[in-house]
Amino acid sequence: MSADPITEERAPYAPSERRLAREAYRRSRTRRSALIATASTLGVAAVLFLVITGSPGWPVTRKTFLDPHYAREALSPVLHGFVLNLELLAVCGPTILVLGLLIAAARTLRGPVFLPVRLLATAYVDFFRGFPLIILLLLTVFGVPALQLQGVTNDPILLGGAALVINYSAYVAEVFRAGIESVHPSQRAAARSLGLGYAQTMRFVVLPQAVRRVVPALVNDMASLQKDTGLVYVGGAIDAVAAAHIQVASSFNYTPLVVAGLGFVILTIPMTRYADWLTRRMDRRRAQGGIV
Repeated sequence: MSADPITEERAPYAPSERRLAREAYRRSRTRRSALIATASTLGVAAVLFLVITGSPGWPVTRKTFLDPHYAREALSPVLHGFVLNLELLAVCGPTILVLGLLIAAARTLRGPVFLPVRLLATAYVDFFRGFPLIILLLLTVFGVPALQLQGVTNDPILLGGAALVINYSAYVAEVFRAGIESVHPSQRAAARSLGLGYAQTMRFVVLPQAVRRVVPALVNDMASLQKDTGLVYVGGAIDAVAAAHIQVASSFNYTPLVVAGLGFVILTIPMTRYADWLTRRMDRRRAQGGIV
């Protein structure tokens, strides 16, 4: 009596010789690419090291910018100054996102009655995107106190943070506007056909998609903001850059500025890598049809 084909035990899967050969070839190519990349990177690094350390002025440069003694002396005050930079990022970042979203929403308002609002929002973005941040900081920190307005603070930290918010909100507004305009018009039409008003359409249909699409660009803007918080020292605020300048003035050695610069790099790298990871993730989901 023959065995039942349904209950008959199937033989374990065994890949063919051609597939095994193909996988072995792919592994060998991967190893070869990794070895070539490692060798080329080490080669370039070795050439740069020899060129820099072999230059005639390298001993003086190393003593002026890379002195371990002055680096240890500057580490504590510079780290203390970074607290102010982080506080500025924590306060200015969310404020910029909210203000930028409001400006972007104002620029995308429809109808002739909202023309003045659109013109004001467009003028704001065009002006402050083109206005140098360092000049805006100087005008805000020194110009506002000169007006002697009642109830207006003269604190350089608050005024410097306000200048950062004014400048960066113009850039973030354009990022949000690009995300809003990237949503297909059929999404709006479908929402209106379901009886949703303009505000409801923006809140429940357009903005969720728009914000999700521009998250990597927003993270990059926040990383740039983290670096530019170091500009508030021009108004007298003692942040990491100002602390480094104080150490330089007392020792006439520029190593503290290098320490402050490396601190900003360490703070910024996680944000930039997170932005890259978000971009790759969204690209994969878009390729798979997971993002509208």
